[in-house]
Amino acid sequence: MSPDRNRNYNFDWISILIYVLLVGFGWINILSASHTGDVNSYFDISQPYGKQAIFIILSFVLIILILSIESKFYERFSSIIYILSIVLLLGLFLFGKTVSGATSWYGIGGFTVQPSEFAKVATSLAVAKYISDLQTNIKTFKDQVRLFVIIGIPAILILLQNDAGSTIVYSAFFFVFYREGLPQWYLLVAVFLILVGILTLKFGVLSAVLLTAAIIFIIHFFGRKKRPNLLQPLSIIILSIGLSFGVKFFYNSILQPHQQDRISLWLRLEKDPVKLEKMKKTILYNLNESEKAIGSGGFTGKGFMEGTRTTGKFVPEQHTDYIFSTVGEEWGFIGSTIVVLLFVLLIIRILQRAELQKSQFSRVYGYAVASIFFIHFLINIGMVMGLIPTIGIPLPFFSYGGSGILAYTLLLFIFIRLDSNRINEW
Repeated sequence: MSPDRNRNYNFDWISILIYVLLVGFGWINILSASHTGDVNSYFDISQPYGKQAIFIILSFVLIILILSIESKFYERFSSIIYILSIVLLLGLFLFGKTVSGATSWYGIGGFTVQPSEFAKVATSLAVAKYISDLQTNIKTFKDQVRLFVIIGIPAILILLQNDAGSTIVYSAFFFVFYREGLPQWYLLVAVFLILVGILTLKFGVLSAVLLTAAIIFIIHFFGRKKRPNLLQPLSIIILSIGLSFGVKFFYNSILQPHQQDRISLWLRLEKDPVKLEKMKKTILYNLNESEKAIGSGGFTGKGFMEGTRTTGKFVPEQHTDYIFSTVGEEWGFIGSTIVVLLFVLLIIRILQRAELQKSQFSRVYGYAVASIFFIHFLINIGMVMGLIPTIGIPLPFFSYGGSGILAYTLLLFIFIRLDSNRINEW
């Protein structure tokens, strides 16, 4: 028998330890943020902390299952897993349950299942499978289009369910593509598009055009010395103008009013003091209370279940997307720093192990895992602190949600299983 079948595994116990610390500390904060009065049972399914405790136990069962399956299974059946995830996303349009304006859940008894969380895992496997195929060359336009289709299908389906937050997570795959050889100009174009969009909303179309002209001038001045082709820069400027008007149209006609308000507040577009005061009592309420909770924690925090804003339920649904405000209030700067360091260590650890892989499939999947965790971590904490517009992205292993904890566990431990078989990869 091969070492794989003898289960002579060498698991990455450092990543597993970080996972246990994050999940355990996350549940403690969910308990603090969601309890009402005395806690008679930690497994009370009528309370968020009780449901989360059950899903954490299920996660440990899932870990045993993941680590018991032959590592090649995930590569062989990646396409089937991906297709199944797409079918589940399509099924939401017929059988989905709408929660907070998003039709992203299947209702099963007293529980809900969110397929979009598991679609991230399936898409990661599909991307790893396609890139690692011997016939794939990511530097060719044909394969680039196919990769964009692989991530685009679930992203569009999730966006149509009115879940913009989960859709944004799919931008994480551009880090993966870049590592595997995607031309650098894609990254430069993405940065350029973001800058044009921000400048258009903040200062108008003319500012975006001036930025474009400045970039073209710098490229030609410091680049090739031969006489420039005027048609090329002119085309880029026309494209920039079209993009600017497109951004304005999307902002004014496509985005929902609450989404417009969030972007407006982030970019400081609103100047009317009356409307700003109204926003503070509505769309800004969660963010203001979250910032107050984090600020009131000071250096050492107020202590477990001692946060006045947390126990007083000042931050609505604090146990979900705003769970980091509980960490800031009750555990202070020290606790918040520890959480940030644990996430950073986990992401770096995954990237280090990914670079050690002999199989391209394992390496690509590892980068996908690290990138997805990074996007969730960066946006959620930035959102809670007011550095990024409120989007609605959970903090992995911390935010309440059964689908989330199971999906993040699945995402991480598939890589740990692949990494454990590294000595057998060729």
